[in-house]
Amino acid sequence: MEKSDDKKPMLPPEQSPSFSRRHFLELIGMGAIGVTTLGGMVLSAEYLSPNVVKEPPMRFKIGPPEYYPPGSVTLNKEQKVFIVRAKEGYFYALSAVCTHLGCIANWKAEEGIVACPCHGSKFDREGNVIAGPAPRPLPRFAMSLDDQGQLVVDKSIVVQEEVTLKV
Repeated sequence: MEKSDDKKPMLPPEQSPSFSRRHFLELIGMGAIGVTTLGGMVLSAEYLSPNVVKEPPMRFKIGPPEYYPPGSVTLNKEQKVFIVRAKEGYFYALSAVCTHLGCIANWKAEEGIVACPCHGSKFDREGNVIAGPAPRPLPRFAMSLDDQGQLVVDKSIVVQEEVTLKV
């Protein structure tokens, strides 16, 4: 009886596998370390960079008085403000943000009211609540004329209903 040899046959060097299991596992381990390091660096950079919210300025120009005909109500969507010019010619700026839950209200010219599309609050031309769940009137903001004759609204200053800008 012949004895069989359990040894694997040796391959010549040019036929030996160039990619061993050990080498594969080393590459997987190094890749995992690299991904973890890169992720840590990205998260660190995000943590250290300032989180600045870009909001429109509180004080802004809206153009010359001639842009607003007497008796008009104009919505400035970017600033969320109504520019109201009374028939008598004076101006005031009214917030377009509903005092109920912060939705942007719309001017309804056919009804002569400011109406909130979210929950049905209604305000008169001066911003007073006439219907709906809104707890208080729309705030008015300070207005002025600058040196070049441009109208300026300052949303950081809330004024009383009697305060208007006469031009």
